[in-house]
Amino acid sequence: MDERIIATDEQSADDWQYSLRPRRLAEYIGQDKAKQNLSVFVKAALSRREALDHVLLYGPPGLGKTTLAGIIANELGVNFRPTSGPAIERSGDLAALLTNLQERDVLFIDEIHRLSRQVEEILYSAMEDFALDIIIGKGPSARSIRLDIAPFTLIGATTKAGALSPPLRDRFGVISRLEYYSVDALKEIITRAAQILHIAIDDKGAEEIARRSRGTPRIANRLLKRVRDFAEVEGSTIISEEVAARTLQTLEVDSAGLDHTDRRMLDAMIKKFRGGPVGLETIAASISETRETIEDIYEPYLLQLGFIMRTPRGRVVTEAGYNHMGVTYPGTKTVQQKLFDFED
Repeated sequence: MDERIIATDEQSADDWQYSLRPRRLAEYIGQDKAKQNLSVFVKAALSRREALDHVLLYGPPGLGKTTLAGIIANELGVNFRPTSGPAIERSGDLAALLTNLQERDVLFIDEIHRLSRQVEEILYSAMEDFALDIIIGKGPSARSIRLDIAPFTLIGATTKAGALSPPLRDRFGVISRLEYYSVDALKEIITRAAQILHIAIDDKGAEEIARRSRGTPRIANRLLKRVRDFAEVEGSTIISEEVAARTLQTLEVDSAGLDHTDRRMLDAMIKKFRGGPVGLETIAASISETRETIEDIYEPYLLQLGFIMRTPRGRVVTEAGYNHMGVTYPGTKTVQQKLFDFED
């Protein structure tokens, strides 16, 4: 699938965003509840001169889990060792990482739900007892030895907390969910990014970009860069509301943050299936996409906006979805009767 400008997953062209990442909790915008709690836990760990309890950060992609993990390491004044679940293929890979950690270091594992079961089992004793149980040899001559490792903090990040096994999830002392950002918080993030990148933008221009950023800082920064390109070519000295709106309309990102693929799905449900209910397989076939693509990429944001809803018989476009597409809502009598109309 082509990279969409409003995709929440990190893309190959997003490397430039690393320079925008805050380094301290005071610079981190949004996620006030998680930030406040983590600040207390970090200060308590520093006062006791102990390693911070293991931390699990979960939530949709693009909300700043990796950034927050780096900030925690900076606040603790320790080394930050990043890796990812798919990169740790064997138990030996994990053992190499853990034995190289210094006292109170932070080991960050992104996509921790993708760890293999074999690796996960070794991680249990490392998290709980700060020790590694290693099997040497094979067959009757095999023996187990225990290696002590330095007390450390594991920070795991995942978009699928439910995919973690209960034994692993229970070993995290701090669990924080990151929520989608408000327009005001995104406005602040865009303004800060514009200052770092030396981009002239006014308050209305930042708000226009923020409203179309799907509650995600990664998308907001990506849109800011694209709007800057259009503004420079047009000769605009500052990104105003008009410049931002015109650019994003050209990029097919509408006022709700939907792009042409989102609208194509809504359009198909309204015009071909009278708003539903319609099954996921039928939607996928009608717009030439896979079921997984719709379920994992298109559907979550449409559900969040309240443009579609799930029912026992399939997906249904809501009144808000009809209004956004500029189509007259057929009324509660013709649609609501079908919502929970179970088939025998």
